[in-house]
Amino acid sequence: MKFLLDVGISPELGRLLEEDGHEVRRITDYYSPRTADEDILEIARQEDETVITHDLDFGTLLAFSSHNRPSVIIFRIHHINAKNFHRLIRQHWNDISEPLSIGAVVIIQSSGVRIRMLPLQS
Repeated sequence: MKFLLDVGISPELGRLLEEDGHEVRRITDYYSPRTADEDILEIARQEDETVITHDLDFGTLLAFSSHNRPSVIIFRIHHINAKNFHRLIRQHWNDISEPLSIGAVVIIQSSGVRIRMLPLQS
């Protein structure tokens, strides 16, 4: 899978995902750290990448669009390191990989994982 890491996501997580065989880019390696969330979604959509972020705005933006791509993983857990984020992705991979490949918002929090298929419906 191809991932695009948002500004607040550690490059170490990217390295760990690459070790698992995924393609990973960091937004700050190619664009300004102030790139608008809407633009990040468009970049990811064009490149068929899944955005990894802490920013809830991505879910909101997708909720008000009719798009079914890009997929987004939103971490709702703070103050843990990249190795723990990586462990959580791997722990839930069997549940999230297919929805991510189709188009989904995956929210990973301490109480578990929520998956919402795109386009989001109210």
